[in-house]
Amino acid sequence: MYDLIVVGGGVLGAFHAYHALEAGLKVALIEKDKAPQEATTRNFGQVVPSGMDSKWQAYGRESLKIYKEIQSRFDISIRNNGSVYIASNEEEMQLLEELRVINQANDYSSEMMSKEACLAKYPGLKADYAKGGLFFPEEVTVEPRVMIHRLLEYLVAEKNLAYFPYKTVIACENTGNVVKITTSGGDLLEAGKTIICNGRDFKTLYPEIFAQSDLVVTKLQMLLTKPQPQSYILPGSILTGLSIRRYEAFYECPSFADIKSREPKESPEKKWGVHILFKQATDGSVILGDSHEYADAKNIDDLGYDLDMDIDQFMILKAKQIINLPTYEIAHRWFGIYSQCKTKDLFQHQVDDRIHIVTGIGGKGMTGSAGFSKENIQQLFNLKND
Repeated sequence: MYDLIVVGGGVLGAFHAYHALEAGLKVALIEKDKAPQEATTRNFGQVVPSGMDSKWQAYGRESLKIYKEIQSRFDISIRNNGSVYIASNEEEMQLLEELRVINQANDYSSEMMSKEACLAKYPGLKADYAKGGLFFPEEVTVEPRVMIHRLLEYLVAEKNLAYFPYKTVIACENTGNVVKITTSGGDLLEAGKTIICNGRDFKTLYPEIFAQSDLVVTKLQMLLTKPQPQSYILPGSILTGLSIRRYEAFYECPSFADIKSREPKESPEKKWGVHILFKQATDGSVILGDSHEYADAKNIDDLGYDLDMDIDQFMILKAKQIINLPTYEIAHRWFGIYSQCKTKDLFQHQVDDRIHIVTGIGGKGMTGSAGFSKENIQQLFNLKND
């Protein structure tokens, strides 16, 4: 008998389990695959509260504290190497200045960087692109295909998480006193509460609720270069002008609406939802991305199973206009799928007093899940905020 069973071992589910364990609860986590392999492992691998609106920036800043605390005790691949937004023109510089003022009001550390400082710090950054930057020293990067596995390893080894991988949940029933969970392998687990944090399990267990939700799915394409020479070091996350024109944090800038209104209505960037990011992995390779294509969750198959090479080539072309990497030879290409809500920050639904669905966190997952999950566990179990 558990206090909580979490269904879904991605970043949102894992951090719900983490905070419940921290509160002294007995927790089990069920993962449908041998190990998590969907959105949490297929994203860019950056924790950037700077890109979020004020509400979610607070969750992201709490997440930074949580990541760093865990990293101090167990290596989950966190690197505190900061994030920078590089402006390509005066409009984008204006938005960076306005965001810096907002950050000051929110007591969130950021530093304006001159063009010369950007060129000195980020090797290969092109002088005809960069006009200046805004640097966030507290932000971190993670290795997306490593972090979640090490986090789960830590929770099992150090926090006594009961972890059940390779188990598909086929039934979730509130009997009045407990929630009974049945898996396809015949396992029967019981808990006081259950949180379903995986979209696929949500769709299987509660198809009618799923069909009525306003969930949409996003397909993102990303690329990984072959390792750069050992002498080439590109620190932190590098976000560029298209990110400045896309991320929610900038919506709060006074000039944002006017600047957006003057953008071309038709362009490959808008058609494919492209904004260019760079992040160097620990082996020296550089992740490039990304694109965004959308469909209602019930029509996920419309996004297809293939990579669109036109999108990849466009992203490489745009990236080469920004940073001159020693090599742009591509070693790997992939796409990730994540869900989000059309009208809300994320999807939350209470099936009854014991069964809760929390999913659709979208692109906020790696940055916001740790902080949001802490608050959600406190509310669900009526715990005091520390």
